Amino acid sequence: MIEVEDVHYVYPSNVEALKGVSLTIKDGEFIAIMGQNGAGKTTLVKHFNGLLKPTQGTVRINGVDTRKASIAELARNVGFVFQNPDHQLFSETVEEEISFALKNFGFEPEVIEKRLDWALNLLGLTQYRKTSPFLLSGGERKRVALASVLAWDPQVLVLDEPTIGQDHQQKENLRQFIIQMESQGKTVVIVTHDVEFVAECNPRVILMREGKIVADGEGREILTNPEVLAQSSIVLPQVAQIFSQLTILGLPKDVIDIYEAKEILLKALKERRK
Repeated sequence: MIEVEDVHYVYPSNVEALKGVSLTIKDGEFIAIMGQNGAGKTTLVKHFNGLLKPTQGTVRINGVDTRKASIAELARNVGFVFQNPDHQLFSETVEEEISFALKNFGFEPEVIEKRLDWALNLLGLTQYRKTSPFLLSGGERKRVALASVLAWDPQVLVLDEPTIGQDHQQKENLRQFIIQMESQGKTVVIVTHDVEFVAECNPRVILMREGKIVADGEGREILTNPEVLAQSSIVLPQVAQIFSQLTILGLPKDVIDIYEAKEILLKALKERRK
């Protein structure tokens, strides 16, 4: 679905944000891109829908060279939700915001209404339908931005820091939604500092530092390796920290999410009681 070949990107200020990045993301994969501020994460994902074009190298989306396609053409298949929702919200009401792209893409009125209702319900925004997005909280505006992208059902969804401003329940809703997207064969890419959220999702993890990819692998493999994480100034998830101390009890150390941890501990407790 996404092919990045030896991509360099230099901003007009002469800052080289990407330095020879190569990456392949398959259709239906769930990817988390992590790293410290300035590592090049957002710069990289902005190449996925043509917001940025490589200074050197090639980016292809579903076989299409992004330098030979417009942002509008690429956006039909790649939905992008910015870290700051105010960078993409502009309509007077929530329903107008969500409907805007659907109208631009030529959906029929009855389809627009169905997709609008679906997106509002999915993200708990029905009560704000006639409200200005700019009267909502930061977390609510982020959900409006997400709804406005989900409504047109893109094949690839890129989320930049999606958990900022969201409480625990909203994060769990997002996790369940991503699982649903995976089951539908969608490609999901998140940029995040939220190591606990990534641990609970266990996607493929890509670590970046200073414009380069320094690690790429299964979440369980990457997030239980403190030496690898240290390259991008990331600490072990809390569950991984705990289980790294429990190996003396015969428990595995490669545990990163609370759901698996609960099952392992309950099973161990039952064994001890026998």
